[in-house]
Amino acid sequence: MTQSNSPLLSVKNLSTSFHVGGQKLRAVDEVSFDLAAGEVLGIVGESGSGKSITLRSIMGLARRYGEVTGEVMWQGENLVTKPEAQMRKIRGKDIAMIFQEPMSSLNPLLTVGVQIKENLVAHTELDKKARHLRAIELLELVGIPDASRRLNDYPHQFSGGMRQRVMIAIALASSPKLLLADEPTTALDVTIQNQILKLILDLSQELGMSVILVTHDLGVAAQTCDRLAVMYGGKLVEKGSTRDVLRNPLHRYTMGLLQSVPENVEPRTPLFSLPGTPPSLMNLPKGCAFAPRCAHAVDACAATKPPLEGTQHQVACFNPTQAPVGVGGQS
Repeated sequence: MTQSNSPLLSVKNLSTSFHVGGQKLRAVDEVSFDLAAGEVLGIVGESGSGKSITLRSIMGLARRYGEVTGEVMWQGENLVTKPEAQMRKIRGKDIAMIFQEPMSSLNPLLTVGVQIKENLVAHTELDKKARHLRAIELLELVGIPDASRRLNDYPHQFSGGMRQRVMIAIALASSPKLLLADEPTTALDVTIQNQILKLILDLSQELGMSVILVTHDLGVAAQTCDRLAVMYGGKLVEKGSTRDVLRNPLHRYTMGLLQSVPENVEPRTPLFSLPGTPPSLMNLPKGCAFAPRCAHAVDACAATKPPLEGTQHQVACFNPTQAPVGVGGQS
């Protein structure tokens, strides 16, 4: 990982709301983080915590059907207020995204070659011959054998893992500075998962590309990420280096996620699961969203949303497992 003094991406108080039945539902609630050049940041949490919407908000995709506020600072400009015509010049070129399910993201009626070249037509000055050679190069880069022939194949002619590789090839077509990966290994078997994750990491290091990886798998995050941001109820509840967050979790939710990972468990032993269910956007608690599921909640948790506090290792909790420097509360 290579870092510079100024962040490549700076997200400040990013919020995304949807209007449903006359009610305003906030799916992302004042999320803030910085991303350095060449860094891999993991966003983890249960389904429905707001991870994917956060990525779509950064890309300018969520504002098509929702209301996005805050700042997404990229090269000195706020992407939240940027017109759609200008966003299209950035989206796919400087910032690329791998979506969760490649079969629904790829067009089944077009060959993979056509779909890779679409990106090259939109964001490069390459001529037809150069685009064809670049498409072959990209398929070879992501480990698809016999690339020149497979350019003419359709998505259904590829396995799940190979389709995900095609998605990565499309995302890398214009050599982006930032890759947003939304659970890129979902529904793939463990061996293919490891191959895809290793590919993303290798390409990040080789190309100097930053990555934001959304996942619900802490094992995946531990293997791939420099820093972790834990998300719950649309808010970041803990943030720090991967080592600190996983070895010294401060938020009870993070502890619950770690306890949910089966490790050295005796046969027929019941697995741990967090009590309760994630909150509905239509009925979010007034205070801490995790308070109804937390055995260590104090009076303040029900009344007020705890701020994200701390220096290198931050937590949003009135009663963390142990208080880091700059965070008030009892343990």
